Amino acid sequence: MDRGLSKKDFTGYEYKEVTVNEEQVSFFLDCYEHFGWTPDANVPVRNTGRQCTVQLKRDRKIINKTELTRLQRHFEACAAELAALEKSRTTMAVICSLASGLTGTAFMAGSVFAVTASPPAVVLCIILAVPGFLGWILPYFIYRKLTASRTKKVTPLIEEKYDEIYEICKKGHSLL
Repeated sequence: MDRGLSKKDFTGYEYKEVTVNEEQVSFFLDCYEHFGWTPDANVPVRNTGRQCTVQLKRDRKIINKTELTRLQRHFEACAAELAALEKSRTTMAVICSLASGLTGTAFMAGSVFAVTASPPAVVLCIILAVPGFLGWILPYFIYRKLTASRTKKVTPLIEEKYDEIYEICKKGHSLL
């Protein structure tokens, strides 16, 4: 029973599953290709909301496998650092905005308690309502200001990290 395959045609594969953000799938596929990985056509890409899971495969007997694996781990560490840098753009802005909003809510609660007290303390209600409303209005501006400031600081670091990733991929490609 000859199926058209000879012993020379057999290739053993190793497999890897990678889950990344939907907008970065092409970037990761391109990078993993430089370490000998190719998308497994037998397994479709699974999309779970904002994340995509891709199944990759490569020849088990690839030349320079040890060095490619080392470079791949370096790439994965750089990719994790890149994700952390991207996330750091908004982390402090979200924390400060939430703190401002919660503080405003606390002042507004004090204002409501002041007006519903017996007898109503209208002056205290007004005094507490002003910072309450400010606490509800300011988070938008705080978020925008802090995000812009952090983005300005982080952008050069992100660019350096991309350059480092491209150098790693270039080294990996030269070993294939």
